[in-house]
Amino acid sequence: MRRILSLAAVAALAVSLAACSADPLAEQYRAGDNKGYIAANGFQTQEIAPENRGEPVEFTGTLDNGATATSADYAGDVLVVNFWYATCGPCIIEAPRLEQAAQTFEGQDVAFLGINTYDQPATSLSFARDNGVSYPSLIAVGDAELKLAFADKTPINATPTTLVLDREGRVAARVIGELPEASILEAMVRTVAAESA
Repeated sequence: MRRILSLAAVAALAVSLAACSADPLAEQYRAGDNKGYIAANGFQTQEIAPENRGEPVEFTGTLDNGATATSADYAGDVLVVNFWYATCGPCIIEAPRLEQAAQTFEGQDVAFLGINTYDQPATSLSFARDNGVSYPSLIAVGDAELKLAFADKTPINATPTTLVLDREGRVAARVIGELPEASILEAMVRTVAAESA
């Protein structure tokens, strides 16, 4: 009886291993291109070809320091927009990675901008100070127009989310979920920056 059970277990294992080899996600992982990759923690990337990007995002909002920022302020730059809030665990974890990426492109035609989806300005500024974030954030709480500007580009409530806008202000790449490494975002930005350099 033990021998029959052992043979059945070996056969079941062989069937499950054969099934793994036909798994398209496993094949995609082995290919190493990470296109549309979704990790266990919900991290997903998407890169959008120029012909599929749609209309530019036009926005106006108030920064956490009280100044106004608009999409026109970033005309001609590649703009990285990160949606976050202070008590979001993944936002806290990814903050130094975003800052690392921002520092990588210091002095280039690349800008970083946060959009705080939940907090008041004082909380946003405190978070930036405590986590070494150098770029500003727009405050989306109570700003329906700011939310509406991005509503068809990304689910605002899927926080954190990071968008890379091309030099025309169109969404060229998207990261949904916690950014696991600065290098992923840096590679996306370099690709978009090289398009019209």
